[in-house]
Amino acid sequence: MSSADLFVKIESLPENLRKLVAEYVEYLSWRKDAPVGDDHGPKKMTPIPGLLKGKIWIADDFNAPLDDLKGFM
Repeated sequence: MSSADLFVKIESLPENLRKLVAEYVEYLSWRKDAPVGDDHGPKKMTPIPGLLKGKIWIADDFNAPLDDLKGFM
């Protein structure tokens, strides 16, 4: 589709839809600067092993039966 054909089609739209097209074009012009991965989406982050080491812990009694459920066991 040529630019002229696209212009004619946009001009034939009602005013509210032309406004949406203008907003979408603004979004696309902003989006073109964003990093793009192989799937044409946002670039995927590579996990960093050990990044959260020492930040997450599990209580020693994690698997212990709950007092509230003793009547059911």
